[in-house]
Amino acid sequence: MDSLKNTGFADRLNTAASAKKAQLERAAQARSAADSPEAAERRAARQAVATARAARDAERKAAKLAERARQAAALAAAQAAEIAARAAQVLAEKAASDVEFAERTAREAAEDAEKQAARDARYAARKARKRKGR
Repeated sequence: MDSLKNTGFADRLNTAASAKKAQLERAAQARSAADSPEAAERRAARQAVATARAARDAERKAAKLAERARQAAALAAAQAAEIAARAAQVLAEKAASDVEFAERTAREAAEDAEKQAARDARYAARKARKRKGR
């Protein structure tokens, strides 16, 4: 505390110069530490870890893309099967309706033939009665 109270201009200049010198020494020491082989090894190790991490990320992304592609293929196959099933169902329904139409047409033709035969029989009976009655 005494030094703070009794400081003259020259003392303050000396203190500032010594602080700047100490800062420059620390910077030089840090620069030499950064250029040392140990620092180079640490940087290489960090770079190797970063490269391995990037490779793992790329592998995960590739696996995820492969899974998505597999799911898309399965979905497409399921949709194709569903479309094929619908088409088969539509064809079966059309065939059933065609069969039903053919049966209905045949039934109507048979009914018409029966009605015609009944009409012809009535006509023939009427003719026969007229001939008998003469």
